[in-house]
Amino acid sequence: MPCEGCMERDNKSTDVTMEFLLLGFSELLCLRVLLFLIFLIVHLVTLAGNVMIFMAVVMEPSRPPMLFFLCQLSVIEVCYTLVIVPKALLSLIVVDGNTISFIGCAAQMHLFVALGGAECFLLVAMSYDRYVAICQPLHYVAVMSEAFCLRLAVACCLGSFAVALVLTVSVFRLPFCQSHHINHFFCDVPAVLYLACTQSYTPELPLLAACVVLLLLPFLLILTSYVCIAAALIHVTSSVGRGKAFSTCISHLAITVLHYGCATFTYIRPKSSYSPARDKMVSLVYTNITPLLYPLIYSLRNKEIRGVLRKMLRRKKITQLN
Repeated sequence: MPCEGCMERDNKSTDVTMEFLLLGFSELLCLRVLLFLIFLIVHLVTLAGNVMIFMAVVMEPSRPPMLFFLCQLSVIEVCYTLVIVPKALLSLIVVDGNTISFIGCAAQMHLFVALGGAECFLLVAMSYDRYVAICQPLHYVAVMSEAFCLRLAVACCLGSFAVALVLTVSVFRLPFCQSHHINHFFCDVPAVLYLACTQSYTPELPLLAACVVLLLLPFLLILTSYVCIAAALIHVTSSVGRGKAFSTCISHLAITVLHYGCATFTYIRPKSSYSPARDKMVSLVYTNITPLLYPLIYSLRNKEIRGVLRKMLRRKKITQLN
């Protein structure tokens, strides 16, 4: 039985012309200017950091697998922030919220989920790289070949985009109530699902399935890799060798905890526990803060990326002197 106030969308033109209103931070009127400046600075620094890592890796003639995956991670982070942050900045300028079309909202959700899922799969590929490097060092070059890494990268993107497409179509096939006010700064899945005129948990099943494929399965694979790595390090008698092997995993572990911590808190819970204010705060962290921390973590903890960045800066100094 349809709920009261539902708007049935019987024809295709309704979907095209329907709009959502992103309320953004309408409750924080006095902090708009400060938040805008903070978000803008964080966004520009994030873009600069990820673009610098991308350029440094591309300019490097010999790229080991970890650098190749870091390059792809930087591209994903740049696209990820460009999908979300400009609309969030606009919501701080427009007092009464800004509108987004039905198609625009669906496209934003699809890209956001697809890029986040690609990052999850990419973290699995990076953990496998560490597993082969530590547990099978003699076979590392043969296993982690350039062709195999390229296939892994393509599979990460295609798989995540397919899952995101199924989830987005499932969400936007639902009937929405007459109030199309999304209490968020972008078209996040829980925020849009909250507007659906349904009384059952059936609409949440595609989100649950997507969480299993994009979050739970990759996390279990990463956990398996590190269990094998830990088992291999137990048999290493040298504390120096054990510490050196473990240090190569620190940056990847830090990013994995950040990414999966925020995503699990936001998506793996029922619709009844949805809290707009809390979700917006968590979303601020994983759409603004974590993309900023990624290049910092890797540039500080990863020896290979530090070496590449030093080479790039050295080339720049030589060019300026010439």
